[in-house]
Amino acid sequence: DNVVVAMADYQEPRTPEFASELAPEITQFHSMRYRNPEQLAPGALLVVGMGNSGAEIALDTSRTHVTYISGRDPGSVPFRIDSLASRLFLSQVVFRGLFHRLLTVDTPIGRRAQARAHNTTPLIRVRPRQLQAAGVEHVGRTVGVRAGMPLLDDGRTLQVANVIWCTGFLPDFDWIDLPIHGPNGPLQERGISTEPGLYFVGLQFQYAMSSSMVQGVSRDAARVVG
Repeated sequence: DNVVVAMADYQEPRTPEFASELAPEITQFHSMRYRNPEQLAPGALLVVGMGNSGAEIALDTSRTHVTYISGRDPGSVPFRIDSLASRLFLSQVVFRGLFHRLLTVDTPIGRRAQARAHNTTPLIRVRPRQLQAAGVEHVGRTVGVRAGMPLLDDGRTLQVANVIWCTGFLPDFDWIDLPIHGPNGPLQERGISTEPGLYFVGLQFQYAMSSSMVQGVSRDAARVVG
């Protein structure tokens, strides 16, 4: 009588259409396939996307490859996440206070954050200065391909042997054959679908910034079960 779809909305790897125009000798793949630098060909690497995945991959590959990272700087959490102060206090303020209680669909600031929810979130584990210290060069946005090489928004092309697309995911709920599809994902209110008996858990910003995170999904699940 009831169905809960608990698969979040990170399902379909997203890469730009111009990815197919890169030279065939360039090794390229989406971040979901990344395991270690041994997957890369000899030569420089461009990481496209400066979110958490992109920053962590770039830091990892910088030990073995000349690494560029492309995209807008999203900022970072203003403390080291692995510090004693973070473990005792600061991470609770950010994740339990800001992400869980302040940034919700019930507050004006939360609704503004929800409208930008699919943009890159602040860096959490890797800080920009760590990338700089590791020799990772931050370049502009990757906007296309010229002569088989990645083209940046400042008109430069990068001569690289590898590209990793850290460009996120798209939701894919087309397999649900019901009239619940909206412009930004399933039509629902805090996990309760417009279709009776259908529910969702884990959607990005389902209720709060924390809805797709460990500390937030349980609250949404409790509401759905209730």
